[in-house]
Order: sequence, then structure tokens, then C-alpha cells
Amino acid sequence: MRWTTVNLNIDIAGSYCYDNSEAHCRRFGRLYTWEAAQKACEALGRGWRLPADDEWRQLAAQYGGVSADSEAKSKTAYKALLDGGDSGFNAVLGGNRDSKDGTYARLDAHGFYWTSTDGVAGTAPFYNFGKGGQMLHRQSEGEKSMAISVRCVRHP
Repeated sequence: MRWTTVNLNIDIAGSYCYDNSEAHCRRFGRLYTWEAAQKACEALGRGWRLPADDEWRQLAAQYGGVSADSEAKSKTAYKALLDGGDSGFNAVLGGNRDSKDGTYARLDAHGFYWTSTDGVAGTAPFYNFGKGGQMLHRQSEGEKSMAISVRCVRHP
């Protein structure tokens, strides 16, 4: 499986630059609603798609796992998958856009990434690189209307 190694920066409906700043889009990529994230990955071309929850779990497991598996191991995964880490994944902490009032928050503090897996009542799981604890977390119920970062996958 092949992962993109930078955050997606395709301007489509349902995507936003943090604080409406092009400079933030260049540095952190755009923030996408869940629906827009799926369309943006498909826009990369044949075979590209938003990764499923299981694919994110497998990626995290290669480098130690998420905080629910072990806090110590999730710190290892956080460092390996973060920008400059030894995995080459280069996650950045692009923050999020709130769906209710359109405010932006958590830039340089959290990197949130969608999964394609459908959750309950308008939610989907996502992965959270948290700078404060320097851990990788799996969050089970992200509101699909919030906007967060995106990586895409494809099978060779």
C-alpha cells in the first residue's frame, strides 16, 4: 500500500485553508469535511482513496500503535510518523475547522486525519497526533462536518 507523504492540498468544495490563509495551505495542506476528503483523494487519480480505519491502525502498529494500545508505544508512533520522523510519513499539526461556527483551532498542537470508515450518527473515526502528550490517538467519533487533514492511499 502506498500513502501520500504530504497533507492533501486540493481546493474543492468542503475544504478550507486554516484561517483562510494560503500560506497555511502550503505548509499544512487544506482541511476537509469527511465527504470532501473522499472526493479529494479520488481526484488524485486512479486507485487513490481515503484510508480505512484498519489501514490507519496497521500503519500506526508498524511504528508502535495508538494510545489505546500503549501510551509508550503511541509516543514511539507519534515521533516516527511526525514530520521529520524516521517513517517518511511526515504528519503535520494542521489543526481543525469547527463545523458549527467556522472557527479554526489547534494549529501546531494537533494533527487530525480522517478515515473512510463510517461511524455512528454522522461521525467517522479519525487519528489525532497530539503534541502536548506526544502521542498518537484514535478518536472514534469525529463529526463528519468538521474539517481536518487528509492523507490518501492506493494499492500498487
